[in-house]
Amino acid sequence: MQAGISTASLFLRRNNEEALPLLDGWGVKKAEVFLTSFSEYGKEFAKQLDGVKGNVDIFSAHVLNTQFEPQLFAKHSRVREDAYGWLRTALEGLSVFGCKNYTFHGTARLKKAARSGQKDDFAWLIENMQSICETARAYGVTVCLENVEWATYNRPEVFEKISVEVPLMKGVLDVKQARISGYDYAAYLTEMGEKISHVHISDLTANGKMRLPGKGDFDFSLLIDRLKDIGFDGPLLIEAYAGDFSREEELREAYLYISELLYKKNCLK
Repeated sequence: MQAGISTASLFLRRNNEEALPLLDGWGVKKAEVFLTSFSEYGKEFAKQLDGVKGNVDIFSAHVLNTQFEPQLFAKHSRVREDAYGWLRTALEGLSVFGCKNYTFHGTARLKKAARSGQKDDFAWLIENMQSICETARAYGVTVCLENVEWATYNRPEVFEKISVEVPLMKGVLDVKQARISGYDYAAYLTEMGEKISHVHISDLTANGKMRLPGKGDFDFSLLIDRLKDIGFDGPLLIEAYAGDFSREEELREAYLYISELLYKKNCLK
């Protein structure tokens, strides 16, 4: 396993082209890039990132997903085709800076009925996820469905139902989103199992405040043990919000904390 950082943790602090050189200077080897706008999709911006990333391996990337991901599942063919245009543009960019994994949210569950899953059309979800995964494969990219409280994979069992029919799809475990969803992250971990591509990590204090790893009460040792038990050897990527820390240096300290823990548990790759 490896520790890493998502540039989402620096959102509104540094743009991606500034965040990657900072991570490189800290010696961070694995990162996820949060592409935040239409202007960051495609080859031109990707070339810029590729030129400044240094020794950082951009393991995964995700987009501001509400801009086109939900529309990939639209019933209206023109809406869906336009969304696929943006999907291909984003995938072209990922291929430029060597990113092999696309952290995917999918549909947006904006209404109560959608969040309950009562109206889930799994046949439609599966048909479209298969098409999305095949499109990504043409660019050398794997689509990784993340557990997110307000998106497609908002509860256990969703991933299993889709992945059985879409073997190209992998998963992303987000411990923060598991907490928000009200389920133990272990339920998601068990369900995704060996299909977990990477993990988004954060910490939590006793009074429910999200913090950087090492600043709360979350049992990272147990998480690592559970991941080790399923044979996981990918990156644990720190994904925090702007209000979770004050100084950028704290983000580096959290990275070193996780790296040291992995080393002590003989899991550091």
